[in-house]
Amino acid sequence: MSTKNYKFNSQEKPQKNKQIQLKDGRSKKYYSPTVKEEDEDLIYGRHTVQAALKSERYLNRIWIISSLRYDPRFHILLNEAKTKGTIIDEVDDRRLDQITRRKHHQGIVAQICPYEYKELHELISQAKSKTDRSVLLVADGINDPHNLGAIIRTGEALGIQGLVIPQRRAVGITSTVTKVAAGALENFPVARVINLNSALEELKKEGFWIYGTVAKDGEPIHTVKFTGAIVLVVGSEGEGLSLLIQKNCDALVSIPMSGSTPSLNVSVATGMAIYEIHRQHWSKNLRI
Repeated sequence: MSTKNYKFNSQEKPQKNKQIQLKDGRSKKYYSPTVKEEDEDLIYGRHTVQAALKSERYLNRIWIISSLRYDPRFHILLNEAKTKGTIIDEVDDRRLDQITRRKHHQGIVAQICPYEYKELHELISQAKSKTDRSVLLVADGINDPHNLGAIIRTGEALGIQGLVIPQRRAVGITSTVTKVAAGALENFPVARVINLNSALEELKKEGFWIYGTVAKDGEPIHTVKFTGAIVLVVGSEGEGLSLLIQKNCDALVSIPMSGSTPSLNVSVATGMAIYEIHRQHWSKNLRI
C-alpha cells in the first residue's frame, strides 16, 4: 500500500510565519493565526452554556442578559450554579459584545476553568470499559478551531469514545472549539499528548487497530471491515497525515470521489469516515 503524503481533506492552507519591521528597526516574527490565540476560558451561546451548567461543570462567572436570566431553560440551573459560588452578572448586549469581541453569544457568556485533558491511559481505560468495539479519534495537527469543534460534535453524536490531539502545532480546546462543539465536550473526553507516534504505539499495545485517512491510494472505506477496537487518524488542513504517522498506521483508507472536487474539508471527511464505522457497528448490532 502506498504511503505517500496525500491529503484526506481540503485544500485549506495554513498561513506561514512572517517577518514584520518594528519602529526601532528591529524585526520580529509574526505568527499568522493557524492556531488562533484567544480567550480559552470563555464559552458562549445558549446551548453551549446550558450543556456546561447541566453537566455541573464549575463556572467562575456568567454574564447574561436580563431577559434570559429568568428564562425557564436557565433560571433553575443559574440558581444552582450560584449556590456553588458562580458569580451571575446581568448585563446588556453591548457588554457581551465587548467580552466576546463581537462573537455570536446569544445573550450569555461563561468563564470556565481551564479544560481538563485526560491522560492517554485514562482515555483508553474509559473507552474499553464501555465496549469491546471502542472507537477513538486521533487528529494529526488540526489548526482550525471550527474544524476541531465540528469533529468533536460529530464524534460524540455517533458514539466515538474520545479524541487524542498533539500538544504542539495544533489547536487545543479553546472557546471557539467549545462553541462549535455545541455542548458535546461535556460528554466527550480529549487527551493531549507530546508525541502522536508514541500514542499510536501505546494504542496498538492496548489492542487497537489503527486506520489512517488519506485522499488517494487508501483502501475504499466502504470495503474495509471495521471490527474490534479502532483508532481513526485524520490529518491537518494543509498537509494531511504526515509520512511518519502514515507508516505507523495498520492500514490507510480513502473516501471514493466521483466529482471534479479533488478533496474534502477535514471535518466533513472525518464525519463521513466516522459514519461508515458507525454504520457497520449499527448493522452488526441489528443482525445480532
